[in-house]
Amino acid sequence: MSGDEREELRRGTVYGFLAYAIWGVFPLYFAALKPAGAWEILAHRILWTLVLCVGILAIRRDLAWSRQLLRRPRLGLGVTIAALLIAANWVIYVTAVITGRTTEAALGYFLNPLVTVALGVIVLRERLRPLQWTAVAIGAVAGLYLSIAGGQFPLIALSLAFSFAAYGLVKKRVGASLDAMHSLAAETAVLFPVAVVLLAVLVARGETTFTLEKPLHPALLLLAGVITAVPLLLFAAAARRIPLTTVGLLQFITPVLQLLCGVLLLGEHMSAARWVGFAIVWVALAVLTLDSVLARPRRARAVLEEVAP
Repeated sequence: MSGDEREELRRGTVYGFLAYAIWGVFPLYFAALKPAGAWEILAHRILWTLVLCVGILAIRRDLAWSRQLLRRPRLGLGVTIAALLIAANWVIYVTAVITGRTTEAALGYFLNPLVTVALGVIVLRERLRPLQWTAVAIGAVAGLYLSIAGGQFPLIALSLAFSFAAYGLVKKRVGASLDAMHSLAAETAVLFPVAVVLLAVLVARGETTFTLEKPLHPALLLLAGVITAVPLLLFAAAARRIPLTTVGLLQFITPVLQLLCGVLLLGEHMSAARWVGFAIVWVALAVLTLDSVLARPRRARAVLEEVAP
């Protein structure tokens, strides 16, 4: 590896770490938005993210790409489905945080890699390796245990895991047609009418909190655009520079920080049964990570064999 390649790898790792770390401390930001509710936060997140993206694209004079959405209905449909899935994910996550269930949200993002693998089998007909099957089976045991020992079905965790996994699946099917900024701009543009309706209803009911506690509360809501866009762009920059295995390892930073935020900073209670359930999930993730590490040399050899004369 040359010096330039090592530098790119180092930069990519830093970008990835920052992206997942920012996502990991999201609970602190959304908790600071109280008394705003999940739907108001969703509306402002859509609105100000779109404003930020359009502003950046306008400065860069990079708006011509939007024509392909009009010329390619299938791409437009994929963006619309992705937008609806990520909106559902956002509102479920914010609801979990502002109602004191951040640890359940963290569990959802721990489960996400396992759900992603399962969807690959069900939807894409991918074949799993033995260790991947083992990880999925252990994850299923964890979900069953948490449902029984915890006394309630882990609805928030599974909803977050499935909505984000489905979002990733749709993005995979859409392909590399749109980069991170274009994709975020398109998805928030699709959701813009939803944001307008939500804000109109809240204003009509007198339930909007935007004018409360000036200037701090409005400023925090306006910051939603930056909070949403920055980690996504950092992640996009990282994904171009580091191996998928490294990305897979870095992604665990987010739920770990979410869990710590919930327990240590937001004062949420974790029962012994919940800790046991988390431990079972961590075993599944360890198995999945081991499989990814072991498979990497095999993938590299397969590539070399394909390009060999």
